[in-house]
Amino acid sequence: MWDKILFFKSLSDYSFAQYADSVLHILCTGGNMSFSFQDVRYNVVPGDYVILTNPALASDFSESADFDAVIMSLSEAFITSMAIQSNYGIIGHMSLLQNPVMKLSPHDYRICLEDMWKLHERLNETQHLFREEMLGHLLLVHILDLYDIHAKSQAERNISERNGDLLRRFVELLYHKEYTQNRNLAHYASRLCITPHYLTEVCKKVSGKPATYWIDRFTTHEIARLLLQKEIPLKEIADRMNFSSLSYFSRYVQKQMGVSPSEYRNQAIGKTQLAT
Repeated sequence: MWDKILFFKSLSDYSFAQYADSVLHILCTGGNMSFSFQDVRYNVVPGDYVILTNPALASDFSESADFDAVIMSLSEAFITSMAIQSNYGIIGHMSLLQNPVMKLSPHDYRICLEDMWKLHERLNETQHLFREEMLGHLLLVHILDLYDIHAKSQAERNISERNGDLLRRFVELLYHKEYTQNRNLAHYASRLCITPHYLTEVCKKVSGKPATYWIDRFTTHEIARLLLQKEIPLKEIADRMNFSSLSYFSRYVQKQMGVSPSEYRNQAIGKTQLAT
């Protein structure tokens, strides 16, 4: 099955464990729903667009009886392969990790709905000789529409080309999982040939958060993904993430995620089993 773009009729059909490396898009068209994301509870109503760049960090989904939505899962690798030439993706990604819900105007809601239904419609054309390329271009249109919508709501956060490039290279280090070996701010500043203070100031200007916040965010996202795989022992996860000991790993998870690794694993797997 071609699983780079998938649509689901309801959230109960979506496996958070199976699609841990995907990005989940939810455009609410009726009713309402709520969920928790990084200790914040969000209420979603018609016209709201939810983008979960790491669905494993979302939990406690609750839907009204009349809830309706367009639910789309995108392979992160497929999105990355599109190589969009814009620094805004970095800004948008950082923003969505803080607040995954966008409030759409009636015009923007119509645009997004049309984009998603066009993707859904053309996805069925399995005999199209250039199906993957065709779908990739349709998805690119939708992503650029989302960039436009989000950028207009964040207009005050314009950054210079130099700082945009710096931030892109910083996040690229994180995307390449540099944090699995080193989570020290000075290490990243050295790799970028700047001072730790300058890196922190650029991150604060764009996202309102220091560089250390993003190092920890990416680290906890990876830990959450690994914890969902119950066959991997906690000690192995600690080793993969280059923690000096299991106890140090446990303290880090407790501080960043509010629960111990075993508690998080049990809670996340329990919710996944209830959803299925």
